[in-house]
Amino acid sequence: MPLATTRRTGLVDQVIGQLREAVTAGEWPVGERIPPESELVTALGVGRNTVREAVRALSHSGLLEVRQGDGTYVRATSEVSGAVRRLCGSELREVLQVRRTLEVEGARMAATERSEAELANLTELLRIRDAALAEKHFDEFVQADASFHLAVVQCGHNNLLTELYRGLSEVVTASVEATKHADNVSHTGLLEAIAAGDPDRAVAEASGFLDELLKGIE
Repeated sequence: MPLATTRRTGLVDQVIGQLREAVTAGEWPVGERIPPESELVTALGVGRNTVREAVRALSHSGLLEVRQGDGTYVRATSEVSGAVRRLCGSELREVLQVRRTLEVEGARMAATERSEAELANLTELLRIRDAALAEKHFDEFVQADASFHLAVVQCGHNNLLTELYRGLSEVVTASVEATKHADNVSHTGLLEAIAAGDPDRAVAEASGFLDELLKGIE
């Protein structure tokens, strides 16, 4: 995919978008060095600083890796995948531990505060999640699973808890991606507990599957 010359507005964001598209489309495979800065400047019709800012942003997100004196290499095919590469061992454990803290309390409140409309939304999200998992559509599964957990927290109607959890959305999604092949992780029991208005069971279900994930990375 050839790079297109950018418009003059939002140059950095446009360059970020074009570089990201080149990576996700496979134009630059993982492990390959991208064209040098001088070539990108010419192809995109922007200044060196604009290219450097865009590369720096994608490096921070995990998509690219800048190797001083060697060039810039593709590290992952998406920001989520890049985050997963950083989430391993103790880092993944810490994310799951924080998720456990927030999601257990979110599940407890959801069981007593959720509305019928919110319950219907949870049911649909879980259906999409489980169908994607059964069909091995893992990208769809990851997004649906992360959306389900956020929706559970939202059902508690605690705005601060929701915003805290939403602020962790990138690492939550990355942790789902990192653990997507874990066996026997079902959320049916959690949904049933919320539907029944049973906060004790909701707490047990929410903590149970995260405890299983934590055991799996010991």
